[in-house]
Amino acid sequence: MADQDQQSSPSVMGRISGFLRTRKGMVLAGEIILSLIVFICYVASRSGGYSVVAICEMIFAGIYFVVYSFEFDKQFRVIHWPWSDMIRVIIGCLLYFITSLIVIIRGYDGALIAGGVFGLIAGILFAYDAYIIIPSLKKTAHHTPAPTEPTEYA
Repeated sequence: MADQDQQSSPSVMGRISGFLRTRKGMVLAGEIILSLIVFICYVASRSGGYSVVAICEMIFAGIYFVVYSFEFDKQFRVIHWPWSDMIRVIIGCLLYFITSLIVIIRGYDGALIAGGVFGLIAGILFAYDAYIIIPSLKKTAHHTPAPTEPTEYA
């Protein structure tokens, strides 16, 4: 009986590697890796005050990676996952573009400028993530209308 349960449910690494093969999985993994690179560049520079954006976006992308890879989005229906993911990527895209442009224009040192360039790349990746979320939002936008005809009461 235990062997049958183990064969029917994939392992943790199986779920993660299976999700990494999807487009959404690759995009989320790219967001995590780029946010880590941006964080390292900002910390290596003389003024590391811009690293908060990279840390927050890396944590949020990691949370959504776990939610989607273990299919928690299908179990916890209280949160509308496509809309919350869309809000996350729009905010991340805007924050990365704003902070990266500020960092590149000021350009105190090479590590900060490198972080700004990787931040712009991350902003583009977040914008692409928003683009691939749109079809799932269109699917969930259609709902069944509530009945408007009067019912007879006995």
